[in-house]
Amino acid sequence: MADTIVGWLNDNLTWVLIFALLAAGLYFTILTKGVQFRLFGAMWKVIFKSRGNAEGGISSFQAFCISLASRVGTGNIVGVAIALTLGGPGAIFWMWLMALLGMATAFTEATLAQLYKIPHPEDKTFIGGPAYYIQRGLKSRPVGIVFAACLIFTFGFAFQMVQSNTISGVVEGTWGIDPLWTALGVAALTAAVIFGGIKSVARVTEIMAPGMALVYVLLALAVLVLRAPEVPGAIGEIFAGAFGLNEALAGTAGGVIAAMLNGVKRGMFSNEAGMGSAPNAAATATTRHPVNQGLIQSAGVFVDTILVCTATAVMIILAAPEIYTPGVTESSVAATLTQSALASELGAWVTPVMALLIFVFAYSSVLGNYTYAEVNQDFIGGGRVGNILLRCLIVVAVFWGGIQELAFVWSVADVAMSVMAVINLGALFLLGKRAAGALRDFESQKGVALEDRSFDLAGNPYLPDDIPGEVWHSEHSGTAKAEV
Repeated sequence: MADTIVGWLNDNLTWVLIFALLAAGLYFTILTKGVQFRLFGAMWKVIFKSRGNAEGGISSFQAFCISLASRVGTGNIVGVAIALTLGGPGAIFWMWLMALLGMATAFTEATLAQLYKIPHPEDKTFIGGPAYYIQRGLKSRPVGIVFAACLIFTFGFAFQMVQSNTISGVVEGTWGIDPLWTALGVAALTAAVIFGGIKSVARVTEIMAPGMALVYVLLALAVLVLRAPEVPGAIGEIFAGAFGLNEALAGTAGGVIAAMLNGVKRGMFSNEAGMGSAPNAAATATTRHPVNQGLIQSAGVFVDTILVCTATAVMIILAAPEIYTPGVTESSVAATLTQSALASELGAWVTPVMALLIFVFAYSSVLGNYTYAEVNQDFIGGGRVGNILLRCLIVVAVFWGGIQELAFVWSVADVAMSVMAVINLGALFLLGKRAAGALRDFESQKGVALEDRSFDLAGNPYLPDDIPGEVWHSEHSGTAKAEV
């Protein structure tokens, strides 16, 4: 009975989310006049000039890495493979579309997270995210609590269990190690980092997140260089499958609809734009202007889907027919499809390397997910004792997930994530013009270097005066800790 109810909710909420996320992407692209395209170059300048500039807090680059650690995970490897087996190469086109539109949504939610953030009561960092801009912007703490509870369950427990389960499965399949020992090891590694708090996670992910993405993309590039003459053909298959120009490449009997549905679904869950998760990391950053973090988080969507997911997709499409054939290869092999494609091109030595990469992908997601959960735990309350209890429960979830079958937990997590996404999107539509106003303020400072542009809410002509001002009325315009 429970399985039936959860399955029905999953199916129906997925369709609601698809249309809501597409509508949000279009709306915020228009509202910001295509910020993801106009300021694409500025995104990268802001990212690389923000390192080490946090005045004792968390830098914009570190906050970017925390969100990248959660975004870039096993979904970029297994999720893409699932999209290709169920929707054919055309599914990747719709993943691209979701990402390009979602970059504007990600910009909006991250900028709002910065506008409504508050100083952390215990250190020089900040906390914020959808729960905070729902309460402070929409004056609704009960809705904020519902969002926070959904996120804590989804990212604090269910997704932690799934990531740990993925690690155990890969380690057992590659080296034959019993899942019990793997689960104990991952739980210990998790405890070693998260009991140091969000700053500790920031220090680890600052190195781990870019490194893992770079190694994976380099492996993919090696394949693409070896098969360079065939890459244009693979790209052509993606467009042909997306629009039904070649029925053999449409993926399943559903044709274009199958490609669209699976591409949008996998893109939605891979880049997380509009889901309400990444803004929790964005709010922690110490920055001179809210738009800095909006641009940085928008770039994160690009890295996740346009770079990492595309690299995975082209590798699989180029694989031999016995490894991947559109409309023939079944989704049951999705978990190993990417490894098989890489090994067929580069040799068997890639298999343990890929196992190690998947371990790092999944473990970094565990760390990123923890920060989201703790930010929302702070919102609900409980103080330091509550945070310590949360960390203990997360370690238990990581261990338990490594030794269990988690199909039902995954389904429940999907429902909880869908609920939080719907709440977040509603808040974005109601508050989005404030993010657009912050963007106008940012762009009005044309003679100032990007990293030096500052923001002050007092008397700002681009924003309403009812935004709470604990941070952005401060003397240093958001970079110094202010009174709560």
